[in-house]
Amino acid sequence: MLFVAVFALVGSYVWWRGGSLHPWWFGLSASTLLVTLVAPGLLAPLNRAWMRLASILNTIVSPIVLGIMFFGVFAPIGIVMRLAGRDAMRRRLDLRARTYWQERDPPGPDPSGLPNQF
Repeated sequence: MLFVAVFALVGSYVWWRGGSLHPWWFGLSASTLLVTLVAPGLLAPLNRAWMRLASILNTIVSPIVLGIMFFGVFAPIGIVMRLAGRDAMRRRLDLRARTYWQERDPPGPDPSGLPNQF
């Protein structure tokens, strides 16, 4: 169904920009819709190829995007926080502390409601 919409949108865009109707885009959209509704099994090889392409793109694009996010967002924030002396997670070692336990006030949720949380 995605390709039905894509072919129809491309045909509409070409018609809108060029002023002339290109019926083969709409014909391709209609024929894809017909095959999708009547015999979807015929599209299984195309679906497998599409998913293989998506998997290949995933192995390439995901590390790049995550690397950009890490080195472009998280690392600079961490560097600025360290330079400012901020310890948001309170991980700094305190040799004078008797314990790192933090008392909660109020103490927390009622334990009787924990067995049936949902």
